[in-house]
Amino acid sequence: MSMYNKLKSDGISLRFVYKVLLIIAVIISVLLITVTYRSSSTFNRLSRATDEYIEMQKAAYELMDASDYLTEMAQRFTSTGDVQFLNAYFTEAFETKRREDAIAKMSANPHNQEALEKLQMAMQESLELMDREYYAMKLVVDAQHIQDYPEVLDQVKLSDKDKNLSAPIKMTRAQRMVLDNIYYGKKDLIRKDMQESLQHLETVTHTTQSSLNSEMSSKLQFVRIIIIVQTISIMVMIWLTARLGINPVLQAVDNIKDDSPIPEIGAIEFRYLAKTYNKMYEVYKSSIERLNYKASHDELTKAYNRSGYELILSSLDLKTTYVLLFDTDNFKKINDTYGHDVGDSVLKRIADSIRHNFRSDDYICRIGGDEFVVFMVHTDKEQKQLISSKVKQINEELAVPDQNLPKVTLSAGIVHGTEGPDAETIIRYADKALYAAKNNGRNCFAFYEDIRG
Repeated sequence: MSMYNKLKSDGISLRFVYKVLLIIAVIISVLLITVTYRSSSTFNRLSRATDEYIEMQKAAYELMDASDYLTEMAQRFTSTGDVQFLNAYFTEAFETKRREDAIAKMSANPHNQEALEKLQMAMQESLELMDREYYAMKLVVDAQHIQDYPEVLDQVKLSDKDKNLSAPIKMTRAQRMVLDNIYYGKKDLIRKDMQESLQHLETVTHTTQSSLNSEMSSKLQFVRIIIIVQTISIMVMIWLTARLGINPVLQAVDNIKDDSPIPEIGAIEFRYLAKTYNKMYEVYKSSIERLNYKASHDELTKAYNRSGYELILSSLDLKTTYVLLFDTDNFKKINDTYGHDVGDSVLKRIADSIRHNFRSDDYICRIGGDEFVVFMVHTDKEQKQLISSKVKQINEELAVPDQNLPKVTLSAGIVHGTEGPDAETIIRYADKALYAAKNNGRNCFAFYEDIRG
């Protein structure tokens, strides 16, 4: 009797098959371990390149954060005259020195020369901006007759015209110097240079990663061959199992490739696995949709939409947050007079002006047709003057027609998170303050704490 007939009649011993498969698995494992061990050095270099990019990215953002901090301290000092903000400004400038540390971190890597040059340009522009801030702070020191101030301000000489101004006018001039378009134009230059620095970093890192990926690809080619052999072994084992498991698995693979749920068919064990996978698939899809940018942002203004607003509201520490509720005055009249296209452009301009006057850490949301909410985070109740200046600045910008767009004004209701026990109450208080501002003639703002009975 031939071997084929014997196997056909007697069958194949599963014990023998499993032993053969075990030997094949051991051989494949040894080969995989060898190849992966040799690939580890390449992977480590790739990981280091990524880590260096992250560190350099953090350094670039650190410079911007430090610049924003100096801006905030200068604005708060010129708004309030409180010396603690003056001292905080110079502590950052001459002791903490985060900007200088960012430049030092970038300089340590010789591969990031172009990114370093852009960051140095941002640093130079930040230093130039400090001259304007020094002058504004000297005006406040002179107006308030402050005696205890950093010696570096002695080097700032006021012009004869400014020296002879009255104290209130000096304060107003100082505030405008750190809130006007010239000042924010320089801030935009700093941000532009920082973004270009990050783009150079990304280019260098991408080039390095591409080279290392090519090296990894050649090593992984052998791994693919091993995996093919392993796949053939698995298919043999599948062929030896009951037909009940084959078709469901193949159909499941097709469904996974098509990014769709697995049919709950076949053996009980497979049904259980399919049901578990489908639950994970649903959770995954739900998470992706929640994290999707379009799901949380308004397409027109690029501000957070209602969904993003609700997510932010549920996660913020409102006890350290100012909530500003903006409403566009007579927006329906703009739509009726100029058309909805112009109305949309006006909304985009409003969002840009709000974004321009608040920090990058603050959250800007469009919650209705012409309603916006700003969450000014990490702020205490003592910043009323600064917030008032920002709202006035926004209305001054919008009051000037731009690119054939009509002028527009905003009314605002403002409340600090400590005013209410929960988010719903705080938003209701902000709405009351907005209502008060509307009743006061529009183009103005009201703080809830000033109107509560």
